[in-house]
Amino acid sequence: MPDADRLSAVTLDEAGLPPPTPEIEQERQVAIFDLLEGNRFRLADATAPGPYRLTLAVNDGRLGMRLATENGKPAGGLELSLAPFNQIVKDYFQICESYFDAVRRLPPAAIEAVDTGRRSIHDQGSRLLLERLEGRVETDLATARRLFTLICVLHYRN
Repeated sequence: MPDADRLSAVTLDEAGLPPPTPEIEQERQVAIFDLLEGNRFRLADATAPGPYRLTLAVNDGRLGMRLATENGKPAGGLELSLAPFNQIVKDYFQICESYFDAVRRLPPAAIEAVDTGRRSIHDQGSRLLLERLEGRVETDLATARRLFTLICVLHYRN
């Protein structure tokens, strides 16, 4: 992977959104940290080479992905309808609530079972994101997983 085919910064445009719960804030911080530690991201029709600074925002049921070069020059962007993600995001947060509850009061075997379900739904959302980005962004499943987490964080509070 060339050094340019990556994200070097990620920002969430949270204007107008209610404050996150501590659990959602933790998910956001971990996803951004992990994403910046390792990712693959390249615009298919790049007018400017990466690495890119990504700003994610949710407005009117759409995910906006604005990209800039490291020096701040606009590098393009795209919008995705969030409608295909609605049920997966809802399911993901329901199982996350069950997971957080399980961690507080259930034995490790029960926690592991809930976590397996959580990972399965997360993978489903990540694969959907890869499908929606096809032809516009070249990325991998690990990057899509972290981006899906950030979409959930924004979508859930929207």
